Amino acid sequence: MSASRRSGATDELGPDDPDGPEEPGGSDLLAALLDGMDAALCAFDADGVVTHWNREAERILGWTAAEAVGRHGFAGWAVRSADAEEVHARLMSAMHAPGRQVQEFALVTKDGGRVLVRTQSAAVRGPDGKPAGVYCAFSEVHAQIDLERSIALSEALFEDASWGVVLVDADLRPAVVNAHAARALGIGRTSALGRPLGELLAQGVEELESALTHVLAEGAPPAPAEMWVAVRTAEGERRRCWRSGFVRLASPLAEEPVPLGVGWLFLDVTEAKQGEQEGALLRFRTNQLHRAARAAAECEDPAEAATVHLDFALAGFADHALLDRVAGVPRAEGAEAAGPVRLVRLAATPAGAPGPSSLTGAAGLPVRYGEGHPALQCVERAGAVRADAPGSAERAREWALERQWPGDAVHALCAVLRSRGRTLGVVTFLRGAGRSRFERVDAVYAEDVAVRVAAALDLADAVRRGPAE
Repeated sequence: MSASRRSGATDELGPDDPDGPEEPGGSDLLAALLDGMDAALCAFDADGVVTHWNREAERILGWTAAEAVGRHGFAGWAVRSADAEEVHARLMSAMHAPGRQVQEFALVTKDGGRVLVRTQSAAVRGPDGKPAGVYCAFSEVHAQIDLERSIALSEALFEDASWGVVLVDADLRPAVVNAHAARALGIGRTSALGRPLGELLAQGVEELESALTHVLAEGAPPAPAEMWVAVRTAEGERRRCWRSGFVRLASPLAEEPVPLGVGWLFLDVTEAKQGEQEGALLRFRTNQLHRAARAAAECEDPAEAATVHLDFALAGFADHALLDRVAGVPRAEGAEAAGPVRLVRLAATPAGAPGPSSLTGAAGLPVRYGEGHPALQCVERAGAVRADAPGSAERAREWALERQWPGDAVHALCAVLRSRGRTLGVVTFLRGAGRSRFERVDAVYAEDVAVRVAAALDLADAVRRGPAE
């Protein structure tokens, strides 16, 4: 059967022109358009006779265009006899109603099954403007509901979601940003569109772009990924941890999947992640203190026990440790100082290859610390002191050497050694450029180590003096 017969269109071709190019006739073009539609479509003339029936209607109900076109309504074939009159009246009422009518019907398939469809019906006007029939587009209700759900989900994600949603195009630029993501990025929803991710993030851009590229090429990863980024804001950079999920978006209209971009969903888990890290760090340091106490208890020399505490404290905490004690009689709290503080190097970690701390204070020579040195400040204040190198690497090396520290030291933390109300000395922990600066939580840990070191040194003094003293 020809396309015009199947769709019910009349042939409007003019006389053949054997010398001219062949052009599709109006009915052929109409049939091709109808058959290419994703929705099922049928049409009725003013008497209710089926004039058009496309392939999607054939797919849903099983009736071919040859079987459908020319029938009077749906009675006796596409609807149950009991429903035929009501369905026909509701369909044809659209011919005299303004706009479109949306209705749901239960139709009968060719094999005797029933399918619930949602229809949109509207009048067809003739050349004189009077109603000449009705067209009816319909689809299975569950397919329509799926579409509506998809649209509703998309609208909800981009309006009301409590996590960030960003649609990134194939060029890795934001195409759609929801309100939550805009707040997380510190920028307006429209201001973020089309901008490179490097303009929105100061750190973590490479990792994020690598993930997006992978999703475009290979598809979504099996599990969410946690990414640390630094967001550019007017106040500076804010470091955040985002738990991110990715989905590849492909066009449903193409025969082969054509990537439209990546859907990026993320949730800020910075506080939870920091809590986990702090908890893990606290457990590790508590275990180190416990292990150090057990190892120090096996040392015959209390001074050696002090170095054991230093060695256990260094793990994951610092690169170098220096142990200086006050020269002469320990300074009691509140006592008037007889002169400037002098410190004697008692132990230090090796300057070259890693190894255990060694006692070096046999000569009893004072360390040449200049005025205002962090270690001297620590003794005078009887509290922790932190210091950081300024400027470039060359300037940082000069800064460290001026303070009698290893040249790679960039961050310093001094903790006072106190026992029985007296200041015995100071322990200094040093970090290189590969580590972050010391924070308040680090000072608390250093003070815990210093308490144990001070107790060991006090015991060493008592053992050295002997019971007669």
